[in-house]
Amino acid sequence: MTDTSTTKRRLGWVVGLTSTAYFMVVLDSVVVITALPRMQGDLHVSLSSLQWTLNAYGIAFAAGIITAAALGDRIGRRKVFTVGLALFTVASVACALAPNLSELIVARTVQGLGGAVVLPLSLTILTGAFPTERRGMIVGIYGGLAGLAVAMGPIVGGVITQSIDWHWIFWINVPIGIVAVLLGAALLPESRGPQARLDLVGGALVTAGVVALVWALSRANQVGWSSAQVVGPLAAGLVLLVAFLRWETLVAEPMVPLGLFASRDFAIGNVTTFLMSGAIFAGGLLVTEEFQLARHFSPVGAGVRLLPFFATPMLISPVAGAVSDRVGRRPIIVVGLSMLTAGFAWVAWRGTLHTSWIELVIALLVAGVGISMALPTVPTAVLSAVAPHEMGKASGINYMAQRFGAAFAVTIGSTVFATAGGVGSPAAVTAGFRPALWACVGFAGLGALAATAMSGRPRRAAEVEAAAVPVTA
Repeated sequence: MTDTSTTKRRLGWVVGLTSTAYFMVVLDSVVVITALPRMQGDLHVSLSSLQWTLNAYGIAFAAGIITAAALGDRIGRRKVFTVGLALFTVASVACALAPNLSELIVARTVQGLGGAVVLPLSLTILTGAFPTERRGMIVGIYGGLAGLAVAMGPIVGGVITQSIDWHWIFWINVPIGIVAVLLGAALLPESRGPQARLDLVGGALVTAGVVALVWALSRANQVGWSSAQVVGPLAAGLVLLVAFLRWETLVAEPMVPLGLFASRDFAIGNVTTFLMSGAIFAGGLLVTEEFQLARHFSPVGAGVRLLPFFATPMLISPVAGAVSDRVGRRPIIVVGLSMLTAGFAWVAWRGTLHTSWIELVIALLVAGVGISMALPTVPTAVLSAVAPHEMGKASGINYMAQRFGAAFAVTIGSTVFATAGGVGSPAAVTAGFRPALWACVGFAGLGALAATAMSGRPRRAAEVEAAAVPVTA
């Protein structure tokens, strides 16, 4: 009896610690959004410069996630997980203390690397601690916390920014992180996986290529498309990405096995993920800017009005996932992304200062319902398209597609915003906001179009169990 109670208590700690770490990482990717207008004013920077606080986190996260999982397999998952959590916590301190934008971007990059370690290993440690027949329920709890973090993010960021200071959105990570590191080192079980080789060259090539392209796009509005500061990084980025693809065909154990893309659903699913995530992240950022800088809502007021956009997945995604098991993935994804496109188009078309915020929130609700339908279904389609032993790499590739899509869309949206408007007055903000949101409509619409090429078959029972992995935007 004593042994049983001790085992239950230890498993409780596993659920609590891994879920807390996961919640903190997901929350931090969203909580910054409602604080950005205050950060912009305090740091005296442009929106195109401030976007790097999001892009640095997202690119580092995307680049590190597959390598982090491989390091956990080789060195020990608990050991690498606690190191990643400590790195995330220390980087949070650096973010809170950063006196200028440059140092904040560096700290956010390190924070993204820490998050890239925490996210995959928390799930691996959690699922490894429970027998197969109990994993569905446990992973459901774990994934539900991610949905809660996404829903709470704008409100938490708004409350902290408005009542204290935006620096505290990073300080709140510190006590939680310290406690989680100490308890994790003492209570989490240690495990290892297959001793795969690390594809560090591949990781460096794809990261450098994406950074070069994003940098060029973000600078184009300031220096002109024909400038050497744009043409040079664009050319370098393309060369690096081509070199990355070539390297992946030569290395024995590639970070991104290109053979996986022979599956139509896997290839199209990742393209859809890239476009969908880009629309969600860039759209959320732009609407926040419009609500606070043009309509002068407080950070809390903006966060509350964003709830229909961010909170609907908690209610609708489980239903959408269950329906997709019966009717197939393609119709759910296409309808969902079409609703996202329609909701954003409604806001872009009607989003003048004369339009009631209530109408815009209704349009965001339409977009949020669409997101809720596509969000669980797209990654399920991706993971269902590969063999069970390939799911680790497939999941990592899908996370990369999410983060890289967000980085590109935020950069493009910010560039369009700066070209068409500015932050000098409410009218200038709205003048930039509407065409920038039309760019997000383009991302969402292309995602819906791409999804029409996916297979429409429902999942088999084996695929359902294999694909029970929470994925968030």
